[in-house]
Amino acid sequence: MKHIKYLLLRRTTQISLMCLYFAANAYGWHILEGTFGTSYLFGTVPLADPYTTVQVLATGFVLGTDVLLGAAIITVFYFVIGGRAFCAWVCPINMVTDLSNWIRRKLNLDKEEVNYRFIKRSARYWIMVVGLLVSAFVGVAAFEVVSPITIMQRGLVFGFGMGAAVILTIFLFDLFGVKNGWCGHLCPLGAAYSIIGSKSLVRVKHDHVACTDCMDCKVVCPENQVLHMINKESISVTDGECTNCGRCVDVCNDDALEFGIRQFVKN
Repeated sequence: MKHIKYLLLRRTTQISLMCLYFAANAYGWHILEGTFGTSYLFGTVPLADPYTTVQVLATGFVLGTDVLLGAAIITVFYFVIGGRAFCAWVCPINMVTDLSNWIRRKLNLDKEEVNYRFIKRSARYWIMVVGLLVSAFVGVAAFEVVSPITIMQRGLVFGFGMGAAVILTIFLFDLFGVKNGWCGHLCPLGAAYSIIGSKSLVRVKHDHVACTDCMDCKVVCPENQVLHMINKESISVTDGECTNCGRCVDVCNDDALEFGIRQFVKN
């Protein structure tokens, strides 16, 4: 159980959120209503995705105070716990890409030298910017129109149609194309949250004294470049690309990795 603790917690969180969205539509529950773009908690607390909000603002549309407040709440929340925690703990696409990358490891397809011939990780930041520019030009929140996250959520709540082809494409792209291709290289939402959480308080901390350099953590980490300190120095992960998924903590038999509060000043 120790080796899958955070994995189970993540799956429980992701599935529970989708069940609440489904129950809001099917049974009229008011616990969590709406979409990942804009939601209401208990029918009163507004929640809004910051990147979606900025896209809508880029179109010139005037947003209500509740949406702006919702975006502020989400921004502060992920600023504290780690921006890309959304990617690992909330986003339903994560379940698809995790499965794809698990199969990838089993088939021994993880070859970074091949992956980087396809696309750089920085591409998601360019896509994020292009999404804002297109939104301003066409007057519609561009990424929301094609977002696999929205397609996945609607599919789970209302049933899949042609949208299933989009999800399958991401699965196959991550499996046979680029390792962690969608989340780690293309998704503009992940890019936005990495910026938001770049200075977050909750971080994975490394104890290099306990570390035996087995590198199991780097094998399972979807953003293994953030673990540059392994067996070198005892510091927190400071890179905003970290998703705080906890997989590195789960697989560490040396107990050299754990969650803690970020150290802003070295001892």
